[in-house]
Amino acid sequence: MIEYIDSCDLPTRFATFRMHGFCETTSEGVRKEHVVLTLGQMQPDQPVLARIHSECLTGDGLFSLRCDCGAQLEGAMQAIADAGHGAIFYLRQEGRGIGLMNKVRAYHLQDDGADTVEANEALGFGADQRTYEILQPMASHLGIHQVRLMTNNPRKVAAMDGMGIQVIERVALRRGENRHNEKYLSAKGSRLGHLFDE
Repeated sequence: MIEYIDSCDLPTRFATFRMHGFCETTSEGVRKEHVVLTLGQMQPDQPVLARIHSECLTGDGLFSLRCDCGAQLEGAMQAIADAGHGAIFYLRQEGRGIGLMNKVRAYHLQDDGADTVEANEALGFGADQRTYEILQPMASHLGIHQVRLMTNNPRKVAAMDGMGIQVIERVALRRGENRHNEKYLSAKGSRLGHLFDE
């Protein structure tokens, strides 16, 4: 169940976005809070430049070089600011859905040589635990029915299409490559099917 809470302005160095708060209650009774940042008016018959971004405290907030998450978020915000119109779905699914403390454990395993998929599986999780069903009511509330989706992950395209949100175009989002995340990005391509075209 998703409940819309409220909206407010969010000035950033890219643009002043509108931030919309939603609260999810899972089937286990756990409450998760998600936000959508929008810029400009959403038109039901117009495709929206959009990104689905799962929370990454280490990359988004602590500037980690182990992943490309923070760089992708900044790139998406800048692209939307440049376009003057768009939406970012910021979902609380830390560590591909395994949570922050398990992500710390997974990072430790990666320090010892495991890749990102091997680390998750060694902890008893799937390679990617995230789900996207919550997007449908959030997008519907905001009047978003068509998107130009900024992603390298074909699962996100399939998820949007599967819930009736038409993906008009997949827009590659390649940012944040460095010597610390070479193995991580390689595993995302070879093990998770991410597409790293320009």
